[in-house]
Amino acid sequence: MRITHIECHVLVQPAYDVTAASSAQDDIVVEVHTDEGLVGVGETDVNPWIARACITAPGTHNMGLGLTELLVGADPLEVEGLWERMYVGTAMNGRRGAVINAIGALDIALHDLRGKALGKPCHALLGGAVRDHVTPYASLQPETSSFAEFRDSMVEWARRAVAAGFRAVKAEVTLDGPYAHNGLREPWERGTELLAAVRAAIGPGVALLVDVQYAFPDADTALRVLADWEGLDLFFVETPLWPDDLDGYRRLAEEQPIPIAAGEWLTTRFEHLDLMRRGGIAIAQPDIGRVGGLTEARRVCDAAAEHGVRIVPHLWKTGISIAAAAHLAAVTPHCDYIEFLPAELSESGLRKDLTSDELRMVDGVIPLPTRPGLGVELDRDALEAYAEEARRVGAVLR
Repeated sequence: MRITHIECHVLVQPAYDVTAASSAQDDIVVEVHTDEGLVGVGETDVNPWIARACITAPGTHNMGLGLTELLVGADPLEVEGLWERMYVGTAMNGRRGAVINAIGALDIALHDLRGKALGKPCHALLGGAVRDHVTPYASLQPETSSFAEFRDSMVEWARRAVAAGFRAVKAEVTLDGPYAHNGLREPWERGTELLAAVRAAIGPGVALLVDVQYAFPDADTALRVLADWEGLDLFFVETPLWPDDLDGYRRLAEEQPIPIAAGEWLTTRFEHLDLMRRGGIAIAQPDIGRVGGLTEARRVCDAAAEHGVRIVPHLWKTGISIAAAAHLAAVTPHCDYIEFLPAELSESGLRKDLTSDELRMVDGVIPLPTRPGLGVELDRDALEAYAEEARRVGAVLR
């Protein structure tokens, strides 16, 4: 079996807003085709037009080859070897950043393809499952105009998530949120009020995760605020500092007790190793597409095990990424949760529509995928509708 060609689908949902902070409103979906008719599907969380360029651009010399030309004609079952071929072949232009993100989409598709060819779910080909289910957490992201509305909406979302069966929820607390109004320079007391309200609403038996989205300007500020959050029994605080501030992360790890999580923007195991060794994080959060695909995410998980670090993968795309995260968690004993938002709780049309058989939560857990490959199918009508919208947006931007 040989790879014959690669299709790239740039997708955008209607009312696409470049000022919004949600990457759930666009996507790049890749399909790797073979001469035997089998097709693998992948995606990644990066500007889809940039990812498409990374995949389709021709090479210019032997240190900057094109991703498509590196794959066409190759045996798709040699997944890990193809990752190395893509990484080395694009080294001058890549090594980090968008090229690795694009490799991630292709690698996920290759894992899907291999599973379909061999008639096995991806987790069976990643070393074998170590559990029979994975545990999801719900991300709570209400958008309102005032702090009181935001707090009350967050509490209501948390209650809905717990009622739906979630055993863990994640609240967003950011400097530029609605609780930063009225000219407050440091509105963190409002963040404390928000988290206390959520904790009271969900009770002590539900894990509470917090994402501050890089909002602390420095470690000193973070330490002052986290001192007020110590009594809230937080599972982790996510991305408190800019990802390059490794010394700041080390201070947070050493000078306060709440576990620190980070890694959603990082590419390759090498950047994650820096964050583990120098930054001292407790929980690594590889985004499977961004980090370089399932091949590289697995390596990050192995490195985390060696350094005593837990895994909670980041994802904010469609059922494709949810399935990839479930397969990764299935083979990773030190993975506690995966990020998950069922279609009925999602406000993203892409997340609701793109895959026709998204994994489902049953009694607070997600049973492992059993179908070959990732176990997801694209809704072709939705794919074409969002592709047409992307073409319209692209024409406007030009």
